[in-house]
Amino acid sequence: MKTLLVVYHSMTGGTEQMVHALVAGAADDDGVTPRLLHASKAVAADVIDADAYVFATPENLAAISGQMKDFFDRCYYPALDRINGRAYAVLVCAGSDGQNAARQIERIATGWRLRPAAAALIVCTHAQTPEQILAPKTIAAADLDRCRELGAALATGLVLGVF
Repeated sequence: MKTLLVVYHSMTGGTEQMVHALVAGAADDDGVTPRLLHASKAVAADVIDADAYVFATPENLAAISGQMKDFFDRCYYPALDRINGRAYAVLVCAGSDGQNAARQIERIATGWRLRPAAAALIVCTHAQTPEQILAPKTIAAADLDRCRELGAALATGLVLGVF
């Protein structure tokens, strides 16, 4: 049985909806156990014990969330050189473009010597005012379908040994 570790942080619910859809897609494959952990709860042993990863974050001020940064700060060196070559994917819930948050995670994953399994999946909510940014998010069904499909693809790749 392969383990897909999904580490996430969500402030307004958008990223959380995305990871739940991704986990649902991954759970459809009997050979994979998706493991969903909030960034504040994930530790280096969780990273080391997993076969592949999804890192999911809202984009805050054109960057990953503070809780995701804290997760990487706590886990980076203990996992360094112990997870080389494993696959990862990125989910970003953004108000505008999300590219910088995705790039930050990609740089960290490069340092961990992980292999990207897919391009970053960025969902743009177009929240631009303080009220819109702070409001609870509802992710569109089509975007949740994209997350579910990514979860299924990651699970299939793990089972087939592609990742």
